[in-house]
Amino acid sequence: MVWKPNVTVAAVVENEGKFLLVEERIDGAAVLNQPAGHLESNESLIEAVARETLEESRYRFSPRALVGIYRWPHPTVKTIYLRFAFCGHLDGHEPERRLAHGILRPLWLSESEIRLSVARHRSPLVLACLDDYIAGKRYPLDLVTHFQ
Repeated sequence: MVWKPNVTVAAVVENEGKFLLVEERIDGAAVLNQPAGHLESNESLIEAVARETLEESRYRFSPRALVGIYRWPHPTVKTIYLRFAFCGHLDGHEPERRLAHGILRPLWLSESEIRLSVARHRSPLVLACLDDYIAGKRYPLDLVTHFQ
């Protein structure tokens, strides 16, 4: 059986010891996630993570490194996700921008606050990406090649 991945991207953003997360409503529950979303057919992974971060948090994000690639089978919807997580820095803020559908608000949380809120994480990918970032995992962006 051929597997067609659901490709997603996520931004791991640290600023002054706090990490950018978003609170979003999924199936009636308010959950926490990195700014993240699906890759669209007409964009590169780098473009996707910048777009998703802006849409979900109102922050302009410039990826600087790949933190990791994660394969995760969702336990209830029989979907397998392939997440590409990037770290980088923020290039600005658009506070008047409307947040993407389902996003309640962006949040800045410390590492300990994120670890204490694990029951509210959208998936185990939230902590996996944070752990790899804190462990110093960084891969050059040219590891990912996008053909037009």
